[in-house]
Amino acid sequence: MMQKGPQPLLRIPDARAEVRTHGFLQWLARALLLAAAALLAACAPEKPSFKSIDVSGAEFGRQLSLTDHTGKPRTLADFKGKVVAVFFGFTRCPDVCPTTLAEMKAVKDKLGPDGDRLQVLFVTIDPERDTPELLAKYVPAFDASFLGLYGDADATAKAAKEFKVFYQKVPGSSPDNYSMDHTAATFIYDPQGRLRLFAKHGMGADALAQDIRLLLAAG
Repeated sequence: MMQKGPQPLLRIPDARAEVRTHGFLQWLARALLLAAAALLAACAPEKPSFKSIDVSGAEFGRQLSLTDHTGKPRTLADFKGKVVAVFFGFTRCPDVCPTTLAEMKAVKDKLGPDGDRLQVLFVTIDPERDTPELLAKYVPAFDASFLGLYGDADATAKAAKEFKVFYQKVPGSSPDNYSMDHTAATFIYDPQGRLRLFAKHGMGADALAQDIRLLLAAG
């Protein structure tokens, strides 16, 4: 009777090795994902650093339809290719409105030749007293390129609502001698006609000019 030789041992898979291998593959996959994310972040354009509040993608200020002080109907689309600064105010405003318009004039001067690519729009919230004739004298006195915009009471209210602008009469010594409380800020659009910045009153011409240069450079 022939004796059988030693039988090969049955190899039992090492469960611990499988666990270690599986864990390594998971780690490797995570490392590759992190590396890819870092590479994409490095390739992505750096987000501009604005002095004003960045409101890109805002759901307000998407349209404006009023008449300028020359009698021409205007919308935001008329100014594509320029940075547009929209401010709501009134001609009898004692401080905020004239200082804002003077500041925007200083901004335009600081931009040099690029100043021609800035359009300032002054929207009156006092259509009862701010006639086209008055706006035609008041607004261009700060810069000949600046435009005053007006509408009737309903059109004014609609524009203010679209921009979430607050305004109301403050009674004075007579029915015609009232003042106006209103939001004191400037809404700034890029050359593609998108609302990008909300600039608080009193930021200063240097900060505004820097922000506008960034928008012009981005196109």
